[in-house]
Amino acid sequence: MSSAARIVSVSVEHHAESLGIGTSKPRLAWTLDAPSDWEPGNAEAQLEDETGAVTVAPLDARDEVLASWPFRPLASRERVAVRIRAVNDDGTERTPWSAPLFVEAGLLDPADWQARPVSAPWPETPGTERRPSRMRRRFDLDGGFRSARLYISAHGVVDGFLNDERVGDDTLVPGWTSYRHRLAYRTYDVTDLLVGGENVFGAHLADGWYRGRLGYVENLRDYYGDDLALIAQLEIRYDDRTIVIATGEPGWEATTGPILSSSLYDGETYDARIGDDWRGGEWVPAVVGDRDPVTLFAPRSAPVRRHAELAPRTTTVQADGSILFDFGQNISGRLRLSMARTRQGEELVLRHAEVLENGDLALRPLRSAAATDRYVQGGGEEQWEPRFTMHGFRYATVTGWGGAPAELDVCAIAYTTQMRPSGSFETDNPLLNRFHENVRWGLLGNMVSLPTDCPQRDERLGWTADFQVFAPAASFLYDISGFALDWLDDLAAEQSPDGTVPIYVPWLPLDYDTSPPVAAWGDAAVLVPDTLHERYGDPEILRRHFEIGERWIERVRELAGDDLLWDEGFQFGDWLDPLAPPDDPFRAVTSTGFVATGCFAHAAERLARIGRVIGATSADRMQRLADDVRQAFAGRYLDDGGLPRDDTQTACAMVLQWNLGASEHRPRVAERLAQLVRANYFRIGTGFVGTPLVLDALADNGHLEDAYALLLQTECPSWLYAVTMGATTVWERWDSMLPDGSINPGSMTSFNHYALGAIADWLHRRVGGLEPEAAGFRRIRFAPRPGGGITSARTHHETPFGSASIEWRIGDGCLDVQLVVPTGATGWIDIEGIVPHEVPAGRHRFTTDAPLSYVAPMTLGRSVRA
Repeated sequence: MSSAARIVSVSVEHHAESLGIGTSKPRLAWTLDAPSDWEPGNAEAQLEDETGAVTVAPLDARDEVLASWPFRPLASRERVAVRIRAVNDDGTERTPWSAPLFVEAGLLDPADWQARPVSAPWPETPGTERRPSRMRRRFDLDGGFRSARLYISAHGVVDGFLNDERVGDDTLVPGWTSYRHRLAYRTYDVTDLLVGGENVFGAHLADGWYRGRLGYVENLRDYYGDDLALIAQLEIRYDDRTIVIATGEPGWEATTGPILSSSLYDGETYDARIGDDWRGGEWVPAVVGDRDPVTLFAPRSAPVRRHAELAPRTTTVQADGSILFDFGQNISGRLRLSMARTRQGEELVLRHAEVLENGDLALRPLRSAAATDRYVQGGGEEQWEPRFTMHGFRYATVTGWGGAPAELDVCAIAYTTQMRPSGSFETDNPLLNRFHENVRWGLLGNMVSLPTDCPQRDERLGWTADFQVFAPAASFLYDISGFALDWLDDLAAEQSPDGTVPIYVPWLPLDYDTSPPVAAWGDAAVLVPDTLHERYGDPEILRRHFEIGERWIERVRELAGDDLLWDEGFQFGDWLDPLAPPDDPFRAVTSTGFVATGCFAHAAERLARIGRVIGATSADRMQRLADDVRQAFAGRYLDDGGLPRDDTQTACAMVLQWNLGASEHRPRVAERLAQLVRANYFRIGTGFVGTPLVLDALADNGHLEDAYALLLQTECPSWLYAVTMGATTVWERWDSMLPDGSINPGSMTSFNHYALGAIADWLHRRVGGLEPEAAGFRRIRFAPRPGGGITSARTHHETPFGSASIEWRIGDGCLDVQLVVPTGATGWIDIEGIVPHEVPAGRHRFTTDAPLSYVAPMTLGRSVRA
């Protein structure tokens, strides 16, 4: 046994948490910390069940990041302790056993569900805003129970309580999924909340996404149903029996409570004078509804939880008596009020906004979302935070407070789907660091249950292109694997029979009854699984989702017709190109046919690559299709010298990055791209499609200095312009706020929208210099490209094999590089001045002459501030 090598962590599948997982044979993953001369081989797993019986089995860890479950399948509700120990390559040494990971299966068979939905019995008017309800069930227990689990979901959103204690620290449970096909449930260990004798289970319910107002069509309500219902199954286990308290059985009661209204968009109204007692009050018998338990599933993703509490940076009493708070950071969240003394019956009004305009809350970007909470004071010492709403804001006002401002303690609570941080990035350029931080906050604010476009207005939809372009950057920052896989399952459920992938998932009929097929948006079916495989090394992701990608490509093949040119029908094109008019973002300078046909070729190429990885029989056919589309594209959209007929930054970047033209023409296309960037004074000229490509297209084709000049520009439009304007998240538009502080006049303007922050991926890969050379970072490429006057950078990433990092610094004419390769991976050194070579796991240091490109970037006609 080796004391120097040890197992650092153990996990199952892509589950963020191991309580209530939805599979009987979860694959195992672990990270190993070992000396550089300790070559890992296979591993062993130990399983201890609830009786104390121990089983040891070998694990094959050589080819897959996740090893197959080596034991008998778990039964529903079964809880086991799993330990791993690694074995070196020649079998002579073993690590100590890891700390135990407790893994517990959820309800794996639909027959395990006894619960049926229960709702309030009073009449309601469908299609209107209705009052939230409360449900309860009283029951007696003998003492001596061993454990208790609560499995809970809802038609709506729910907070559960046991004996006046809130269950868990989640919010907006069960989250938003494609409810007709898939409804998540959560599992909680509630053993410590139960007592021998009388117990009361209670639940607050509100409309949420299920029957609440959704999208930018104000009258879209009740899309999934008009019932507000609790689905809960409480199982109390004794040594000799299990007691089940399930909704649908006699004894469930309903009433209202202090929440008078609650809407995700419009806010929540709460009357503290109304009692919130679970044992007293007037209750009436609940009514029982129906739900096919086949649709209930245990999510891989963690729930939405608070991740930060922000005190006000400034507090200002305005002329109308309202109090304006600046929390210094744009978030998704809610306010929490703490009041030592309240005035019974007086109402506080809380309004929220992302930015100020003319010194007051800028409400126009909210469109029809009221984003207003109301609190009727009960009299006495009180604390309140809304329960079932969410706002995107940095600024808030409180109106109606009769006391001194100092007597009102206000805190902003930020929420996100809980994800494990997986990467960091820092340079000696403070503006660039702030931009990277803005990307991170934008991710957190827009991953509240699903990957949304923005958190503040009447929309908040899972737009497929937004997540498609941002997934590479997101995966450097957080472990998004379980979160993204849950969303992809919804995408598969929402895919049309003809293969069309919706423009947002879950799908809502807003502008269209059914989604149109749209390039770049539908490509999420191919590109997101491919990105996840590249970053997490799990080919099962590709196998699971290959069919949806194949059906999408076949649909596009049908639309393109015999000439393979997708130049007809609705398209978003290079969405939010900065040259498009504020009120007509469809008028991008790159033609929609160019974008759509180029996306077709690229997505088919990526699908062919996926097919080769998993051994799909259609891989060769997809490759031939990609080659044919590329040839058709060149014939229509490139001139005889290989230059795009659409003379734009996006067009050139697409041709270069997606190999849409002949290789001998690449230098001409790259030079033309550089000319366009210089002629535009190093200001960005791309939208959603071109933005993730343009820096790579320059840097990888002999124009690194131009890439840095573009990156570090601070004039509008540019990435750093928003930073100079005080942004704390990435904006939807390059000019969401104009230089004079006014807001873009377009009707669609958000200040928290991660898509244009997709180049954080480039920051990690090229500025920092760390990227996967093989799937799952089994082979790591260390390839920093210093430039732009930046003299130091460091980045780290938690790979499936452990922590990898690189730090470089320029001084005295030398480039000093220090890096770490985790155990089980190898590194590939690709640094100017060093002969490319492979390095083993461990710490390494290299010193060479500083590259010429580290000097300040060129300028053309005006200064570039960095």
